[in-house]
Amino acid sequence: MDESIINNTNTESNLASMTDQEYEEVIDSLQEKIDIQGKEIFSLKKETEQLKKENNQLKRTPLFVASIIDILDSGEVYLRQQGNNQEYITGSTDELKSQLKPGMKVAVNNALSIVRIVGNSVDSRVRVMELIESPDITFEKIGGLREEIEEVREAVEYPLTKPEVFRRIGVEPPKGILLYGPPGTGKTLIAKAVAHQANATFIRMSGSELVHKFIGEGAQMVRDLFTMARERAPSIVFIDEIDAIGTMRLHDGTSGSAEVQRTLMQLLAEMDGFDNRGDVRIMGATNRVDMLDPALLRPGRFDRVLMVPLPDTAARHEILKIHSAKMQLRGVPLDKLAAETENTTGAELEAICREAGMMAVRRDSDAITWSDFEQAMRKVKDKTQSQDIMFL
Repeated sequence: MDESIINNTNTESNLASMTDQEYEEVIDSLQEKIDIQGKEIFSLKKETEQLKKENNQLKRTPLFVASIIDILDSGEVYLRQQGNNQEYITGSTDELKSQLKPGMKVAVNNALSIVRIVGNSVDSRVRVMELIESPDITFEKIGGLREEIEEVREAVEYPLTKPEVFRRIGVEPPKGILLYGPPGTGKTLIAKAVAHQANATFIRMSGSELVHKFIGEGAQMVRDLFTMARERAPSIVFIDEIDAIGTMRLHDGTSGSAEVQRTLMQLLAEMDGFDNRGDVRIMGATNRVDMLDPALLRPGRFDRVLMVPLPDTAARHEILKIHSAKMQLRGVPLDKLAAETENTTGAELEAICREAGMMAVRRDSDAITWSDFEQAMRKVKDKTQSQDIMFL
C-alpha cells in the first residue's frame, strides 16, 4: 500500500480518536505556525522591495554637480563642473530655464544637460556657522572692560540697531573691529555678548576652518561666508583666531603657505572689494596681532584695532564678584583677593573660583573659606607659570 495513503489513514484515525480539547490544541499549534510563516513572508517582501530599489538606483545614470557661471543671451547656460573645474555651455528645459540664476548648483547628466536644480552655491559647512540660538552672555556679565565694550558696541552693534543716528549725523560707521590681547582676557566673551545683544544674524567661525588642503577651497569658503552674510543681513561675522589665515605673506615656496595666502587675499577682497558688503559687520580676535599682515589691519578693513588688556584691580574685583555670585562664601574678602591676583586674566580668575569650590567639595564643607582660595591661587599660578605663553 502507498505510504501516503497509510499516513493519511493513520492521521484520520488519530483525529477521530481526539477529544475536543486536543482538537483545539492542534488548531492553536497550526495557527501559530501560520502566523510565523506570515511574518516571514512579510519580511521577505520588504527585503525584496528594498533590493528592487537598490537595483534601480544602481541602474540609474549618475549625475554630476556643476555651478552656473552665467546665462547667455541665447538662453544657453555657462557651467563649471565641480571637482575637475571643467567649463562648458549647455542647454536646459523651458521649465527650468526661468528658475536658473548665476551661482546656483545644478545636476547634469552624461549628455551635459541640466536635469534639476540642486541649490545655491553656499557650502553646507558655511551654513552650520550661523548661530541660531544666541548665547546667554550679556555685557553685564563681563567684569571691567567698560571702554573696550563701548567701542565694540559703537562699531558693531549700534550701526545695526541704531542706523538712523549715523544717517542723521552723516558719518559712516566702522566696518570692522579687531580685538587682540593675551589669552583669557575676554575677547570671545565680548563677541558672545554682541551676539546676544544685537538683533542680527551672528556667524562665527575659527580661522583654522578656512585652512584647507585643496587649491581654492578656502577661498571658496570665504566667498560663501560673505554671500550668506549678505543674504542674512543685517549680520555680524566673527572670525576667532584670525592669525591662522591672516599671517604676513611670505614667499617660502610651499604649496600650503600659498593656499593660506590665497584664502587671505580672498578675505581682503571680500572685506573692502568692489561688491557692496551691505549691513555686514566684521569682528576678529587674535592673541598674536604682531603676526598679522599689514593689509588686514589698515582702515577700511578693520577700522578699529582694539587691545583687550589684563584686568586691573577694580576689574578683577568685578570679575570675582560675577564668578562667585552663586558660591557659598565664608569670610572671603573679594577686595583682598583681587589685590593678590595681580597680572591674572579673567579666565584665570574664573579658574581660581572654580578650584576654590573644588577644595571645599573635597573637604565636604558647607562653604568656601579664604584658605580654599589661597590653595586655588597657588594651584592656578603654578599651572600658568609653567607654560610659556607668547603674546606680543
